[in-house]
Amino acid sequence: MDGPRRDLTSGEVFRTWWPLAASWVLMALEGPLQTIFVARLADPKVHLAAFGSLVLPIAMLIEAPIIMLLSASTALSSDLNAYRRIRRFMHGMSAGLTTLHALLALTPLYHLLVVNVLHAPAETVEPARIGFILMIPWTWSIAYRRFNQGVLIRFGRSITVGIGTFIRLAANGVVLGLGMTVLKLPGTTLACMAVMAGVLSEAAYAGLCVRPVLRDELPREPLGQPLSGKSFLRFYVPLSLTSLIFMGIRPILSAAVGRMPNALDSLAVVPVVNGLVFLFRSVGAAYNEVVIAHLDRPGSSVVLARFARRIGIATTLGLAVVTATPLARVWFGTISGLDGSLMELARSTLWITLLLPGLAAMQSFLQGIIVHSRRTRGVTEAVFVYLASSVVILGIGVAWGGASGAFLAMASIAVGEILRTSWFVWRSREPRRLLRERDRGATVTSRA
Repeated sequence: MDGPRRDLTSGEVFRTWWPLAASWVLMALEGPLQTIFVARLADPKVHLAAFGSLVLPIAMLIEAPIIMLLSASTALSSDLNAYRRIRRFMHGMSAGLTTLHALLALTPLYHLLVVNVLHAPAETVEPARIGFILMIPWTWSIAYRRFNQGVLIRFGRSITVGIGTFIRLAANGVVLGLGMTVLKLPGTTLACMAVMAGVLSEAAYAGLCVRPVLRDELPREPLGQPLSGKSFLRFYVPLSLTSLIFMGIRPILSAAVGRMPNALDSLAVVPVVNGLVFLFRSVGAAYNEVVIAHLDRPGSSVVLARFARRIGIATTLGLAVVTATPLARVWFGTISGLDGSLMELARSTLWITLLLPGLAAMQSFLQGIIVHSRRTRGVTEAVFVYLASSVVILGIGVAWGGASGAFLAMASIAVGEILRTSWFVWRSREPRRLLRERDRGATVTSRA
């Protein structure tokens, strides 16, 4: 007879987390890598704005309903029935969202959205349209990849996720190099081709890696109550709304910045600043699936909380060192290739983001607890709080017209993340209490 499960240790958490953290960091390098190339091509300001503040925000908004497939697959792909149910949902949702992307890219809806709604600078409209067309397969490939990566994480194959992201980054680099030196492509076109090469390569790798898990390890019969369509939707819809709302702030941000002073410079700088900050935030963001995967273990709540604090402190200090030293000028000027005025705007804007890495680690821990408790509505509520606060700040900025759009854009993100984290703290209080009581009981039992 099997004995009780061992208490979770920090070593086990680290072994699950580091491949995912490496994956997220490699993924976070994708944006800066594209900036390095685009900033060294013709009309860098136009193409940085077109790609980073138009194409990506719109594409990410379209893919938002499938973003949480990683968490859902990690939490729910416990047997063949659950796997097939989630897979059917993934393909159906992906088909609909890809059709929407194609309609926006290939019909007059594009100009209605980009010109009339987002108020994009005129010189960015056509480059962004070409890039947006190139990214039509984006949503389906990401949905397929995230769904299969969730299965890999659940069955202890998190290292394959890191390898897949390395393949994605390598494909990016190859296309960027060829496009710049051989094909001489415009910046936005080149960046979008590189992104698509990366996500398609990573999706193909995830599909290959999951096959032996499905064949040899995925149970054929449900271990408990079979996953029904109704129970899946009750779990997933709040998460999906969360990502939809969260991604929705990006086009809103671009629309607001386009109506503020120094619009083109700000639209060019914001994605570059976000790219650097995301490098530090990604380490904490990778922790969410680790929490979900390990919370069933005895003693896990204390160990996971302690590990989250360490991640938050380390990443916050790392960003602070870059911001307060000449490293910021090296990154934005020498590495990213921004000219003098854009470099200074980016460097000064970076100060507003100092708390974001630590908040990312805390959010991953608290959101993991909420998802584990199956009370996912709290995640959606937190993003509503984020959206509302960001919209208020951006609205004040547009009405005031007295500050650069880059400053107000990053301020809206920072305040929104502080309030979102606070909401997570409040909504997770009951699940955290239950976990503490469980772990105290497990400790007493193990000592006895």
